[in-house]
Amino acid sequence: MLDHYSPTGEEAAVATYLVARFAEAGLPAECDAVGNFVGTAGDGPIEVVLLGHIDTVPGEIPVEERDGKLWGRGAVDAKGPMAAFASTALRLAAGGRLDKLKLTVVGAVGEEGDSRGARYIVDRYRPSHLVIGEPSGWDSVVLGYKGSLRLAYTYTRTVRHSAGPDEAAPETAVRFWQRVKSYADDFNTGRKVFDQLSPSLRAISSRTDGLSDTVEMDVGMRLPLDFGPEALEPILREWAEDATIEIAFGDPAVRGEKSTPLVGAFVAALRDAGVRPRFKVKTGTSDMNVVAPVWRCPMIAYGPGDSSLDHTPDEHIGLAEFDSAVAILEDALLNLNKADRS
Repeated sequence: MLDHYSPTGEEAAVATYLVARFAEAGLPAECDAVGNFVGTAGDGPIEVVLLGHIDTVPGEIPVEERDGKLWGRGAVDAKGPMAAFASTALRLAAGGRLDKLKLTVVGAVGEEGDSRGARYIVDRYRPSHLVIGEPSGWDSVVLGYKGSLRLAYTYTRTVRHSAGPDEAAPETAVRFWQRVKSYADDFNTGRKVFDQLSPSLRAISSRTDGLSDTVEMDVGMRLPLDFGPEALEPILREWAEDATIEIAFGDPAVRGEKSTPLVGAFVAALRDAGVRPRFKVKTGTSDMNVVAPVWRCPMIAYGPGDSSLDHTPDEHIGLAEFDSAVAILEDALLNLNKADRS
């Protein structure tokens, strides 16, 4: 998978490769209408969606194995977890050990962008359980992610003399940003990081044609559980005054429960492997934010890899950790298969 460089929008080669691997094993697989890889293993009544993603951020890293580690763009985020999903499904299918479960393995496109792949499938499946393929570390599971809102700010006004009293267009835009930042600082007082409102100014630019000045900003917001995008949007529009705001997307924060058969299956697998399970929440986002509010089923994120290496030039994964994660996934799904026997 790493040999197929696949920044967002260029995922076709990876999807085709995965289809071929499932077809070789005699398992149904296809690329859907938006380019997602979809493969299935087992035909039981209990559907588990294993939702990973096959796109990466830009920046090609030479693929090489060295000292028990594998380098390459996406090794951690998130081809490592996706490969673990595919490997586990192929192993369980080959062993004929799925009598109650149907595993639907999805390699989604566009997760590093607007989650186009996840938005396509959200109304096409209603699984009993959801596992998101993101790096958690092989000995941990992730219960939740902060929400997000992404907006484009544009302000245009007629040119004024710089010696005049009027505020320049870039100053108006900066004032909007400072208001957002000040609001977040006040909101966050006394709150833990996962519960904070976290704005980021991702880009700002200005231009003039001699008659009008225009300034544009790309603003991102990480949202806590108690502050959804629908609550934040009208506040931002009010602060924008005469500027235009376009919302690219907004997804709420999500957090799954610990007391579910799915979590129990992973906890048992981790304990059987001799480790004390750890639970995490992430300050970033994932496709869990898109599908969980609709599917409303037990959910976690799981996968090998150190998330501090996400998007970095040093992205790599330990092969022993990858093997351990596949073993945990296999045992956890078998535990779930037993738990769901009727």
